[in-house]
Amino acid sequence: MVKILFICHGNICRSAMSEFIMRDMIKKRGLADEIQVSSAATSREEIGNDMYPPAKRKLDKEHIPYTRHHARQVTRPDYDEYDLLVCMEQYNIRNLMRIIPADPDNKIHLLLEYSENPRDISDPWYTGDFDKAYDDITEGCEGLLEYLQKENRSW
Repeated sequence: MVKILFICHGNICRSAMSEFIMRDMIKKRGLADEIQVSSAATSREEIGNDMYPPAKRKLDKEHIPYTRHHARQVTRPDYDEYDLLVCMEQYNIRNLMRIIPADPDNKIHLLLEYSENPRDISDPWYTGDFDKAYDDITEGCEGLLEYLQKENRSW
């Protein structure tokens, strides 16, 4: 079982969307027994809050199922718990390294490192562009899933 933790600033937009988009992809490919996903924030600002309503509306529009979400902050033990800690932008990595000061196992990555065009995913909380965030997240999740399937050929 591969365990992935998606991380953004508040855990109410990008990382939460990533969690549900990836769950949908995993389910559709019959890999639910092989890959587990969750999400967290680097900040404490939104702890306990549900996913941001425009993020939910975008998932609804794309027919991506989701459940009630409770934002949480990433913790040091998460480093040992998860195989990959996947951030949305460099800013998230910088803040994550304040919580988890070292990455000896090379677990911390950007989501779009797994795409053909590595880059940050802009925060739709500020840009208001949930369509772009969805497209970028989907691109990254597809690339990550392809990477995982190549690494685990027994699936």
